[in-house]
Amino acid sequence: MDQNQKQLIKLAHTKMPFGKYEGWFLIDIPEYYIVWYSNKGFPKGELGEQLKLIYELKLNGLEELIRNIKKQYPKAL
Repeated sequence: MDQNQKQLIKLAHTKMPFGKYEGWFLIDIPEYYIVWYSNKGFPKGELGEQLKLIYELKLNGLEELIRNIKKQYPKAL
């Protein structure tokens, strides 16, 4: 399994650690909130990078890709 695959599996299982959607899987956070972050500025570090990726996935209608990965790999790596 390559690094990109591991990154996507981890992304599928990552939950928001704070704020209005604390405890939600990142992929399940409503699009308007991710767009708000995009306009405001994503947090620094790994969470910010993950939210940027979620933004791109939602923008391109690819949320199901992450949801399918979450089903296929029920535990994060």
